[in-house]
Amino acid sequence: MSVTKPTDVAFLDPPVFSWTPTFTAFVDLWQTTQFYRYLINTVIVALISTVVALAIGIPAAYALSRFPGWVSVALLIAALIFRALPRFAVVLPMYDISRALGIYDTTFAVAAALVAINQPFSIWLLRNFFAEIPKELDEAAMLDGCSRFQILRRVMVPLMGPGILTAGIFMFLFAFQEYLTATVLTDVVARTVPVFIATQLGQTLPMLQQAGAAAVLLTLPVIAFAFIAQRYLVAGLGAGSVKG
Repeated sequence: MSVTKPTDVAFLDPPVFSWTPTFTAFVDLWQTTQFYRYLINTVIVALISTVVALAIGIPAAYALSRFPGWVSVALLIAALIFRALPRFAVVLPMYDISRALGIYDTTFAVAAALVAINQPFSIWLLRNFFAEIPKELDEAAMLDGCSRFQILRRVMVPLMGPGILTAGIFMFLFAFQEYLTATVLTDVVARTVPVFIATQLGQTLPMLQQAGAAAVLLTLPVIAFAFIAQRYLVAGLGAGSVKG
């Protein structure tokens, strides 16, 4: 609510509960900062990391669900350990790598880092969805002459709609709100909204209000996306139950 208050009463102690709402903080945010560029960077990073994570995770999870040997177990455990590592232990080497490759402070560097960080989660999630699909479907498709790739593309992916959508939602939201990775791998050009909000904290009261306005604008698309995705997810699960 403080973002809709006049600046002189926004942070009073005790708080003021009667005021004339104003959108000055939102107007100043758009007119005095480059918020629109930070928002575009955030969306680009989230979309790229989600698409790439699914493109890698779907075939990897399918293979791990259909060939459950010791190699698969070792890979899943390694992925779990990588995901459980403290984020700084993973991001700091990525900083050196991005510097060495000349891609520091680019959306590509942030998206690639988030793919690596979130990939284990997507593989574990998708692998559990694939494991729920009977292997007899694979055998029936093989009898019809399908290769493993054709089975994945023509049989598994259509059946996995709700699972892929669920994994995609998690990947997008993880990337959309990521702070630490974006902080380490960006400076000015590829800065995202969470990083911008952090830079506003501890500044003047108007800038603090702008940070609050930015947080609101960052949250609204997430809520809208969650509602829209929930509707399609429920529809997909319903279609899946009919097929089953």
